[in-house]
Amino acid sequence: MTALGAIIRRDIRIALRVGGGALIGVLFFLTVVVLMPFAVGPDLALLKRLGPAILWLGALLASLLTLDRLFTADAEDGSLDLIVMSRTPLELTCAAKALAHWLAAGLPLIVATPVLGLLLNLDGSASLAVMATLLAGTPALTFTGMIGAALAVALRRGGLLLAVLVLPLSIPVLIFGVSASQAAIVGPVSFGTPFSILCAISLLSLVIGPFAAAASLRQGLD
Repeated sequence: MTALGAIIRRDIRIALRVGGGALIGVLFFLTVVVLMPFAVGPDLALLKRLGPAILWLGALLASLLTLDRLFTADAEDGSLDLIVMSRTPLELTCAAKALAHWLAAGLPLIVATPVLGLLLNLDGSASLAVMATLLAGTPALTFTGMIGAALAVALRRGGLLLAVLVLPLSIPVLIFGVSASQAAIVGPVSFGTPFSILCAISLLSLVIGPFAAAASLRQGLD
């Protein structure tokens, strides 16, 4: 547990440094939300109806933007080999790195949602509903994205491969995240049904993601 805690603290410090990726994700999220009203137009009712989808799409793209550094930096400085050969199970190490990535890059997106929701004509209850769905769904984006990040490192390919691998896995999260947000705002579907499915997807990715990422890293470094 001491080793895992050290990995989490180390990755968070690296992510919060200049060029670490966490700030880039938040700025990208802000850019997407700010530009959408200019593209959609001044229709406030339309903005409110599209607001949850815009926030979710921005969070998805911002999360994808920062995933490429999850294992790449460790592979570049050689520390990934030490992590794989350490006595700590690689699955737990992958889970710890994903948790650090979510704390540094995913959690700030959730915190920024109420402020950005004002730009999309969302009231307080609507912003809280979107925050709840992002809190339940963004871990799934991180843990499924970790699989693509591990494969990208193992296959020595860059961001294009990561996007091709991760985007199809993220579509169910996007669908149920937007559905739950819309249900809380306008109905008529119950909020609990899509939200429960979203939580189930996150729990499933929490179980499968570390094992799949660890297997990909072992295969690629052999």
